[in-house]
Amino acid sequence: MTGYLVLKLLHILSGAVLLGTGAGIAYFLLTAHLSRDIAALRVVTRQVIRADWLFTATAVVVQPVTGVWMMLARGWPWSAPWLQWSIALFVAIGACWIPVVVLQYRIARLARDAPDFAALGVDYRRAMRGWMVLGIPAFTMLLAVYALMVFKPGA
Repeated sequence: MTGYLVLKLLHILSGAVLLGTGAGIAYFLLTAHLSRDIAALRVVTRQVIRADWLFTATAVVVQPVTGVWMMLARGWPWSAPWLQWSIALFVAIGACWIPVVVLQYRIARLARDAPDFAALGVDYRRAMRGWMVLGIPAFTMLLAVYALMVFKPGA
């Protein structure tokens, strides 16, 4: 296997990790929230935070490193519109993801300290709303980046 194919494989796998972890985290935190079960919410928020640091953060580092190496190896122009859009969307996703992680910590703390789900209150509802308001566009943008990487329009 050539060096380029190894980079491409790592890039594709880290993209799949981003997509899969994003979908999994969203699914499990949302279902824990909808269950109204404080014990489930406590467990899920701890695991969501761990998954974000273990999987998402790792993939966030691997993506640009392998992407830059592939760009250099293939000699693709940095001015390619598909690449410019991908970079802009990746930065926008990061601008959403960082506050989402902060909100996940807040949600976990509130769940840990609440005696039951009903006691979570307005701070929890605000944190969950913010998590969704940032998470939905971030995940949508991730799908767009995936499409740009696969189709490379104009390349």
